[in-house]
Amino acid sequence: MQIRIVSYSANGAATARRVSAALERAGHSCTRFALEKFRQSGDEPLTGSASDWAKDGFLHADALVFCCASGIAVRAIAPWVRDKTTDPAVLVLDETGAFVIPLLSGHIGGANELALVLADALGAVPVVTTATDRNGLFAVDVFAKRNHLYIADMQLAKAVSAALLAGEPVGIRSDVPIGGRLPNGLTEGDARIGVCVTERDIRPFSQTLLLIPQRYALGVGCRRGKPAAELEAFVRRELDAHGVCAQALRCMASIDLKKDEPGLLALAERMDLPFLTYTADELNALSGTFSGSAFVRETTGVDCVSERAAVRASGGELVVGKIAEDGMTFALARFTEELSYE
Repeated sequence: MQIRIVSYSANGAATARRVSAALERAGHSCTRFALEKFRQSGDEPLTGSASDWAKDGFLHADALVFCCASGIAVRAIAPWVRDKTTDPAVLVLDETGAFVIPLLSGHIGGANELALVLADALGAVPVVTTATDRNGLFAVDVFAKRNHLYIADMQLAKAVSAALLAGEPVGIRSDVPIGGRLPNGLTEGDARIGVCVTERDIRPFSQTLLLIPQRYALGVGCRRGKPAAELEAFVRRELDAHGVCAQALRCMASIDLKKDEPGLLALAERMDLPFLTYTADELNALSGTFSGSAFVRETTGVDCVSERAAVRASGGELVVGKIAEDGMTFALARFTEELSYE
């Protein structure tokens, strides 16, 4: 995750450095911001208001960590809070690092998990307030995030949590195996409301929350200057032809020569997909059988961009080989990891 950390005092700046070190050990990328008079090596200068800092963080970071009073954090983020599916995780630590509070996006955004990481590393007390966590119940949004499942209906997800909190059994069905022990509150028997992990449009319960496995990496290539609308129409047409819904995509991938291609950048934004790019050497290093084109190799340094990029992004197997149309290419590869309740 890309995490931004801010402080407003000497003690807060010291805690921010501890937070940064802990999160970086956990594999995250951190940027610290401090007022000029409290800055030390590695700190970025904090200019403008706390709200300005939060606005930029909402646009460009996966998580924001405030090392200060919670009131400062609440006022800073208030104008920018929109939706739990898109807002970044927001956490607050008091300036001494005694308490860590996941304030926003505890489940989908990952704030609760980050709070537990920091509590363990700093010896802080985690103040987790989400109801399913406090009651030791299954959290459907956490389960979906950990397993790369698209939540088809957030209102139904709330209804699932409400049913669990009310003591009502919630059903579970899945087209793919799920490892681990069945969580408290779920049943594989009959239920009024339930969760179904599937790529199909099936409704085994009166109220069925569909969780769509995001099992595919989309590999793309295109001639320079291809409009996003044309690319999107091509991609969606091929997805339909192969029975794959757009929500089953996890990422989009290509060669690094295309990392600034306007049409591809716009396509990734339209389809709400991370856009991953790889060097020719990284793509050529893949073993396996791929479509080959002398022209593409001469132009890019690799024989096939779309197939190799999809396989490289997924770490799995190619399931739809290259399809080319009017200067555009499409391929799909499938991730192979298993689902788990743990």
